[in-house]
Amino acid sequence: MKAIILAAGLGKRMKSELPKCLHKIMGRTLVAMAADAARGAGAGEIVVVTGHGGELVREALGDSVSYARQERQLGTGDAVRAAMGYIKPGEDVLIIYGDTPLLTAGELKKAADLHKSGDNSVTLISVVLEDATGYGRVIQRDGAPEKIVEQKDASPEEALVKEIWGGVMAFKGEALLYALPLLTDGNASGEFYLTDTIEILRKAGHRCGVYQSPFPEQFMGINTRVQLAEAAAVLQKSRNEAHMLAGVTMTAPSLVWIDSGVEIGQDTVLYPGVMLEGAVRIGKNCEIGPNTRIVGSEIGDGVTVSNSVILDSRIGGGTSVGPFAYLRPHSVIGERCRIGDFVEVKNAVVGNGSKASHLAYVGDAEVGEGVNFGCGSITANYDGRRKFKTVIKDGAFIGSNTNLVAPVTVGEGAYIASGSTITDDVPPGVLAIARQRQVNKEGWKRK
Repeated sequence: MKAIILAAGLGKRMKSELPKCLHKIMGRTLVAMAADAARGAGAGEIVVVTGHGGELVREALGDSVSYARQERQLGTGDAVRAAMGYIKPGEDVLIIYGDTPLLTAGELKKAADLHKSGDNSVTLISVVLEDATGYGRVIQRDGAPEKIVEQKDASPEEALVKEIWGGVMAFKGEALLYALPLLTDGNASGEFYLTDTIEILRKAGHRCGVYQSPFPEQFMGINTRVQLAEAAAVLQKSRNEAHMLAGVTMTAPSLVWIDSGVEIGQDTVLYPGVMLEGAVRIGKNCEIGPNTRIVGSEIGDGVTVSNSVILDSRIGGGTSVGPFAYLRPHSVIGERCRIGDFVEVKNAVVGNGSKASHLAYVGDAEVGEGVNFGCGSITANYDGRRKFKTVIKDGAFIGSNTNLVAPVTVGEGAYIASGSTITDDVPPGVLAIARQRQVNKEGWKRK
């Protein structure tokens, strides 16, 4: 089976320069979510029909799909015509919209299975709505679809029908190739409707079928930012419930956002305001949040993170982060470490048991085990043109308000006196003092 995804629309109501199908929900574009559903239903090849912003769509999806281009927006039938070169006799074709993020592979597969078992030339998915205003009505006769009538073209009697087209059709390739050239634009919109293929095929004696889905919410199309938020809320609730059923505690599930592909171990607690984005892996027995954002990172077992931001980093088991810590990309924090309040780490490796409890910057550094950073300590790694590396060996003690001017190495077990600016290497086991001697001026205030 092949799938054609219609993603050429401008999406004027989104009020955006970005193509509608590239807006995201929980880290995934709408068109990528549609492609995932099609693959899950058994589609071997996916063809995306692009139009407005086609290059951006290609950039987003890459080589994972094939592409066809609709030069002018002349309706859904015209969009499928743009992909006729991919349609082959003897091959089933599934057609879906690229703005239906709630659509599941399960419902698509049910329709595809019915299509095949019924030996239908075309099978559509329908749903029943109490208020069908604005949707194409499915008109049935003798238990089979006779035609689909758009709202603008519906008679008063047809407008009373509550069964509407869900935006999905499955065709035999030869039937679709027969019907597409026969489409006309003689309707209220002056467009070529894909839905007219039903009437064309029915009149030609083809077998037409319908799968009526009991899940109308899955076929919700996204046309505005309001609908985008509504769909996101549905997915958020479903995804969070799945994690909770797998052993994750959420104290306020509606305030936790988790992207697809995130892995969370049992007995981990997520507090309000947690955002987990990208390929995040969190171990067991962790406490994450409140108000914490983690992107593309790996968190070990028993880690506590509070009111912090962690980007593309790795944290070992038993470590505490925050509150108000910032771990920038390529930070590797060992086990049983303490990265405290207002501490920033960037492109650094911090060994097991090391601590930076507050107000420190550790950038472009290699820090050994059991190292202590005093309050206000920094690695001065940038001279305005180039970045340099600081190396701190095991067991070193960095006094408060210390500047380590890279490139510099602090030896194993060395001590740095508070307030020092270190510009030369410090040998192991010594006390380094690099500050001006204090001078008290008697009578200065009186003078």
